[in-house]
Order: sequence, then C-alpha cells, then structure tokens
Amino acid sequence: MMMTEAGMKLVTPPWRWRRWRGGCVESGRAVRAACVAAAVVLAVVVLSYYARWGGDRDDLPTSLFTTQGSEGATSANLTDDQLLGGLLTAAFSPQSCRSRYEFAGYHKRKPPHKPSPYLVAKLRSHEALQKRCGPGTAPYDKALRQLKSGDGAAAADGDDDCRYLVSISYNRGLGNRIIAIVSAFLYAVLTERALLVAPYNGDVAALFCEPFPGTTWLLPDGGRRFPLRHLRDLDGKSKESLGALLESNGIVSVAAGVNGSTSSSWSGRPPPPYVYLHLDGGADYHDKLFYCDEQQRLLRGVPWLLMKTDSYLVPGLFLVPSLRGELERMFPEKDAVFHHLSRYLLHPANAVWHAITAYHRDHLAGAGHLVGIQIRVYHEETPPVSQVVLDQVLSCARREKLIPFPTAGTTTNTSSSDQAVLVTSLSSWYYEKIRDELGGGGGGVHQPSHEGLQRMGDTAHDMRALSEMYLLSTCDALLTTGFSTFGYVAQGLAGLRPWIMPRRPWWEKEAATAVPDPPCARVATPEPCFHSPSYYECAARWNYDDIGKVVPYVRRCEDVSWGIQLVNGSSQSQW
Repeated sequence: MMMTEAGMKLVTPPWRWRRWRGGCVESGRAVRAACVAAAVVLAVVVLSYYARWGGDRDDLPTSLFTTQGSEGATSANLTDDQLLGGLLTAAFSPQSCRSRYEFAGYHKRKPPHKPSPYLVAKLRSHEALQKRCGPGTAPYDKALRQLKSGDGAAAADGDDDCRYLVSISYNRGLGNRIIAIVSAFLYAVLTERALLVAPYNGDVAALFCEPFPGTTWLLPDGGRRFPLRHLRDLDGKSKESLGALLESNGIVSVAAGVNGSTSSSWSGRPPPPYVYLHLDGGADYHDKLFYCDEQQRLLRGVPWLLMKTDSYLVPGLFLVPSLRGELERMFPEKDAVFHHLSRYLLHPANAVWHAITAYHRDHLAGAGHLVGIQIRVYHEETPPVSQVVLDQVLSCARREKLIPFPTAGTTTNTSSSDQAVLVTSLSSWYYEKIRDELGGGGGGVHQPSHEGLQRMGDTAHDMRALSEMYLLSTCDALLTTGFSTFGYVAQGLAGLRPWIMPRRPWWEKEAATAVPDPPCARVATPEPCFHSPSYYECAARWNYDDIGKVVPYVRRCEDVSWGIQLVNGSSQSQW
C-alpha cells in the first residue's frame, strides 16, 4: 500500500515490481537506469491516482515537478515562447496543466514555424464556440433533447443552436488515436462544430489536460449516458453511416446544372439527427465520398456527426475544394499543420508530464546534441527481435553520421562529444545492442521503458508511450520507422524532418533477410502520412490520374506508397 499527501490509501498497482527490484541490485549503469525508471513509473502511478481520486489537478504538490523557468509563472506574465507564438491562450492557470506552458522550454532549437494570425484568430473563435456549446450549457442540453427525440431538422434552426462532432476513440494504438483526435479537431474548426471526445477506457482524461478554457472536450460520463449508447459498435456496416446512406439511396443526387454537376438531398426528408462517418483504414468507396463537396454541403444541416478514424485525415481535407481556401489561410506553411494543432490541443496531464521531465532531467538535459531512434517491429512481419532491423538502424546511423561510432581498431568510443542517444522500442534488445555498438562514449544511450508488447486499452502503458513520444520530440535529430504513427506524432510535435527507415512489405521474402538500400532517407516533411486517402475525383467522377499532383503541396508519402502527405512547395526528400 502507498499513501498520497491527502492521506488516501492506494493499492499497489499491477506492475512487475520484481523486474525493477532485480535491476536495482545490478551494477553500474544498469542500476541507475532501472531505479530511475521505477521511480518515474511510480510517480506516474501516484500522481495519476491522486489526480483522479484525490482532488483537483491544481492540488498536485508543485515540488514533484521539474520546470524550465516557469516556476511561479502566472497567466499574467507568460512569455510569447510559452504561448507558442500566440497559439495558446493565457486563460489557464499554469499549475493546472504544467505541460501547457512548460513544453516550449524543453526545446533548444528555435521553433521552426510560427502560427499564422488567421489560425490564432480561428482558435480563439473556436474556444468561444466550445464554451458556448459545451456540456452543461443550455444549447448542449437542447441538442441532447433533440437527439433523443430523433428531431434533426429542428436542431438546424435558430442562430443559438450548436452543432457537434463526436470523435470516437477506440481499440487502436496511441499514435493512431492521437492523429485521429487532431484530425477531428481540425474538421470541427472548419465546420464550426463543438468537438467532443468519447474516450477509450478513460484514456483521454488520464493522458491529456483540457484544451479549451471554461469547458470540457470530454463526452460526459465517458458517453455512458449519451443517447446513442452504441458508439463503440459503429462500423462500416452501420446503417447510420454516410456510406450506407449513400448506398441505400437514403441520400439522392439530382442534376444541378449543364456542366454535369449534381446536388444531394435527404430523399425529400429533413436531415437525420446524426450521421456516422466511418473513416478508418477500412473505409470503402461510399464512406470516402465524405471528401466530396456535394456531401460536405449535405452534412452541414446534420446536428450531430460521429467520427471514427485511426488515420491522419488532414491531407484529404485539403483536397476538398470547399475547405481548401480556409485551410490555406490557416496554414500558409503546409508542413506545419500537425505541428501547430498538436501543440495547441494535446498537453500531457500533470502525472505524465512529471514522468517526462524527471527522465529528461536525469538522462537527457546535459546532452549538447540529442538523437532519437524510434524502432517499431510489427510481429506479422518479423520476430520481435530482428537482426535485419538492427542492421538497418546501424547502417542508417553510420551512413548519415547521426551518432558517433568508435574509431577503427578500438572497442570504446573515445569521442568527447556530449551527444546522447534516446532509443524507444518495445524491446530492450535493440537498446542494448546500440549501446554496445557505441562503446559507452559521449552522452550515453538511454531507453525509458521496454514493454515487450503493445497493450491496447492499458492506461499505464499509454502513459509511458505518451512520455516517450514527447521525449523524442525534444531531440535534435530523429530516426524513425516508416508507417509508424508513434514516430509520426514525435516528428510532428518536434517540427522535424526525420530520417525514416522504409519497411518492406511483410509478404516479400527479403523483408526478413535484407536491409533496404538505402536503409533510410531524410523525408520532405514532418507531417504524418494519410494511409487511406480517397482516390476519387468528385467533380470529374473518376479516379485521380495521380493523387499526388492535385495540388502542389500534397504528395505521395515516402514510407507508404499509396498514402499522401502535406509538404511545402520547396520541400525535397532525399529518397
């Protein structure tokens, strides 16, 4: 049992303490790494339980946090750097969410991008909408009553009525859930809808602070009292989905002009009270008609939209003509969309932030140059421990001179460099081999955790994963694994173009036996790849000849040949 400062008893969490205790009786570097890791995870457990059951987040003891120049800060004296160039509002208490105003202090590099004044204005406007329409307000209660009654048309009447987008978090990895929430938020801003998140096993509240002042972005009671109880069960076969409505003639199209354009309607009926948007990797042709102007006009009159995705939809939104102009005004630098939105929206909760800052202070703060290596091995492709993957990492690091290796004829790295390496992987084997390869010189090789397996729905596992994403984002250079949304989040937060290691398709025999040539390349953009875009050109009524040439800033991804991503017009990859 443990005690918090409030005197509340906490049961010992279901952790494998024995493994850490065993590590603490070893010698040398292992004892320090194991004991610090155990202390950091213990802090996460204590603080997360305290934050959830022991009172308001403001009550968390300030002595537990490592800060970077913001101790004693108030909303009245926050700097432009802390506010991320105006991206953040000063309406919050700094103590209620430490990461919100401290995160900028953990980056030695000058921010590569500043938000546009138009984006800042849109965010302030959206905050006001969230506060006016959020849970507990009269418009929200009215919208709920209309949803329960099945009255869709009434909710579109009147200037005071609010419309909503519910982002349904479900059984996917944390990286997928993060890019999904960011995508839903941008679509909510574009369509002037209040965003509500239906969390997966309480994940959002445990991982992130509230992003909007004076309101909540969480669906009350985790959605348990929401009129639509079947949110988790919605899928591509659901009759309420946009795709199903289009396929079953619940939506009809009629000719609207001599140029062949059409206009859709609800088959002569009022709009339904809600429509489900099935936009995950399994979305079909009808689901993806969401990216057509015709359907976007139709959806404006629907009071509630329910979105389920595991993808980064943003490049697809730029291909919708009616949304493109607004997006271009908000983001003149197209390769900074995720960078701005994630740093505005996603602030690690105090418990997670303590783990991040404690590990950074004890292992990384003294490094003059920090290199992050993110290794993701998919079990259907190769064993969890793969010599080919290790060889690819080392080959890339040597080829690109990312990290200092021992000189020929020696086994020890005698470099006086203060460069450090941060390794994130589910396995400790890669960390140990890289550490041995480097010979212990410079600032050392570090790995915060090694979970063995990805655990869906395990909040403690997600806390550690989120900590590692943010630690990677503090690095000066990144080497990441292609196709991995974990790596996408880290590079997007950092605003860094990483070196990405391509992954061979698992069905190719060479995937398990040969290192790709080249082993890696510096990609053109920090933006995540959209893995499942629509290839249908709505106006022309046929597929794009080349989706990567529709607009100059949307190109095919380097790591996923069928995906698309945002780049700046002058960006060039080294592929």
